[in-house]
Amino acid sequence: MTITELPVHHAWWKESNVYQIYPASFKDSNGDGVGDIPGIVSELDYIADLGVDIVWLCPCYKSPQVDMGYDISDYKDIYEKYGTLGDIDELISGLHKRGLKFVMDLVVNHTSDQHSWFQSAISSKESEYRNWYIWKKPKYAADGTRQPPNNWLSYFGGSAWEYDSSSDEYYLHLFAKEQPDLNWENPRVREAVHDIMRFWLDRGVDGFRMDVINFISKDPALPDAPITNPSSVYQHGAVHYATGPRLHEYLQGLGKILKQYDAFSVGEMPCVYNPTDIIDAVGFNRNELSMIFQFEIVDLDHGPAGKFTPRTWALTELKAIVDKWQTFMQINDGWNALYLENHDQARSVSRFASDAPKVRKIAAKMLATFLGFQSGTIFVYQGQELGLANVPKSWGIDKYRDLESLNNYEENAVAGASNEVLNSILAEMQKKARDNARTPMQWDATDNAGFSSVTPWMDVNEDYKVWNAESQVNDPSSVYAYWQSVFRLRRESKDVLVYGKFVLVDALNESVFAYKRVYGSTEALIVTSFKDSEVTWTVPKEYVKPGKILLTNYDRSDIGPEIVLRPFEAFVLLVQ
Repeated sequence: MTITELPVHHAWWKESNVYQIYPASFKDSNGDGVGDIPGIVSELDYIADLGVDIVWLCPCYKSPQVDMGYDISDYKDIYEKYGTLGDIDELISGLHKRGLKFVMDLVVNHTSDQHSWFQSAISSKESEYRNWYIWKKPKYAADGTRQPPNNWLSYFGGSAWEYDSSSDEYYLHLFAKEQPDLNWENPRVREAVHDIMRFWLDRGVDGFRMDVINFISKDPALPDAPITNPSSVYQHGAVHYATGPRLHEYLQGLGKILKQYDAFSVGEMPCVYNPTDIIDAVGFNRNELSMIFQFEIVDLDHGPAGKFTPRTWALTELKAIVDKWQTFMQINDGWNALYLENHDQARSVSRFASDAPKVRKIAAKMLATFLGFQSGTIFVYQGQELGLANVPKSWGIDKYRDLESLNNYEENAVAGASNEVLNSILAEMQKKARDNARTPMQWDATDNAGFSSVTPWMDVNEDYKVWNAESQVNDPSSVYAYWQSVFRLRRESKDVLVYGKFVLVDALNESVFAYKRVYGSTEALIVTSFKDSEVTWTVPKEYVKPGKILLTNYDRSDIGPEIVLRPFEAFVLLVQ
């Protein structure tokens, strides 16, 4: 079956655009320096006016906040600094009145160690909750030294196992030691997760973003990971849990509930690079998830020793990744989740283009064009619609707040890394740390960027007096207005720009990323320059004919056989 012969399965979530909110950093309504749910409610018109269809809220559940809410101590209550269940009800009602849907984070690979389930589990080996988590006896070295059950590395550094002296057993935590992994082999765990989903869906939630959902099934033997970093005692074990033996059984259990409610779902699936492993989770008739986040684009600049080491990437690499996923999904009846930013990723204009003052606005619009017309559901992270940038290069380690960043820096410092190495890590943090996305939202030019009446929990980016929402919402030339145009175009021309097939154009060009969307006799050509200088580009012959420029970040009105693209220029050309 060719691409053009595939049936077009229409779905409301395929035509939707998603706006992601990080609650701690969106807006503080009560002057405690931390964003909250009433603060979000106060800005619903701003979100609705942008033209999105869905709001996804990062975890707002009760939590000790070791990992910014991804350590949940009660799935049916709200973190007190964010508000109450009543506030959530008001948020849901306010969104629904504006025709928007509401998606919550579902974090069920692990809980907080303060959750009542784990508190009971660690209190006694006889607890009914003991088997809700993953416990193993120690190993012992030849000299009698106690060792963790295997060599798996935690994503936040050190062993993925924490010793409990009272029971002489270790529990597994792929993330912080305060985030013990749930044992999905236990049917009671699965029943509890299903109950949590129904609790929120019955309350009016329209779906879920599912945190590291592919990690829920581990190889039950829990074997050692292959040694890929000989200098480390602990090794990445994803080969044993990224697509575990019962993953799809578990996802189909979730999918049955989602189908009952016609609910939206997007799963986060790190450490999975083979599309055939993913299509089983998102194939249209698989009844698992609507779409997943894959990580290949946001891993492009990770160096050989991990995220905080440098790597220079080529545009042809980005093209290969985009083409791979776009083509695979349309051939196999899947669907893409499209993003460049989120709460775990740095600001895209700084990372993939340039935040130099002269080109920043143009570059942010170019990235909006690049992302906004691919096949898939678009995810925009708070502030991305304003072209917000990474933190200043002048920031020292004392300014950072994220566990991942701080632990990495501390481990290297304790290991005796030189100042040169530590400065290199700091430079990479400025480019890629999660903190870049977590600075407070920049609402206006007043103190604290209008985010709070007091000093916020994290420093505001110093550029807020120029780069803020108030300066952009009524400016037709702003990045905000450009994103409005992207969303409007997707709605007005959804046949070609949502459901049309994707075809990469000029694959080997290292300066210009061009692709077309094709639906019947209608074609749209999307052209984006990733260069900060002028580029001469030869236009494919089939486009050297009358067409209509639908959107441009400069002032282009037509194209010829050869065109000069200005720095970070982008346009969309409709040809019928």
